Amino acid sequence: MNYCSRCGQAVERKIPPGDNRERFVCGHCGAIHYQNPRIVTGCLPVWDDQVLLCRRAIEPRKGLWTLPAGFLEAGETIHAGALRETWEEARARVEILGLYTMFSVPHISQVHVFFRARLVDGAFAVGEESLEVRLFDEESIPWDELAFPVVGKTLKHYFADRAGAGRFPVHTEDLVVERR
Repeated sequence: MNYCSRCGQAVERKIPPGDNRERFVCGHCGAIHYQNPRIVTGCLPVWDDQVLLCRRAIEPRKGLWTLPAGFLEAGETIHAGALRETWEEARARVEILGLYTMFSVPHISQVHVFFRARLVDGAFAVGEESLEVRLFDEESIPWDELAFPVVGKTLKHYFADRAGAGRFPVHTEDLVVERR
């Protein structure tokens, strides 16, 4: 950030009074500009013993496979966002079964939230942000072609939980990458 969105003057990074972190602060009007993490929400859609994945038609990671997910919109609940993203990317209607995984990804200032979901009628199709949408059983998951680490971790939790007691607890994890 270079300029204040309130008055247009240059901003500087400094710790404002009463705070403990550097922020972008306008020396002219005094506005403090906070930059907070973005929330990504989506679903792990299941039909029988298969999961629904989408091949990305957009960057980042175009051409790789992912769960239907995307950025939460302002004024939207995480449930509504997950349902919307699943429809937009996979033209699939789902019933959310519960919160399943949550990942803090501080190096890119994101929080990823996935819900376990059941396809309502088994129907799906390619959405605007997908090149292809398919159901996969565990053995056919394209593990080396997954777009994001959170997708692989969510899928591994799901198959392990399903093979175990068939209980699906909420899994949380911090994905910390050392900056150099």
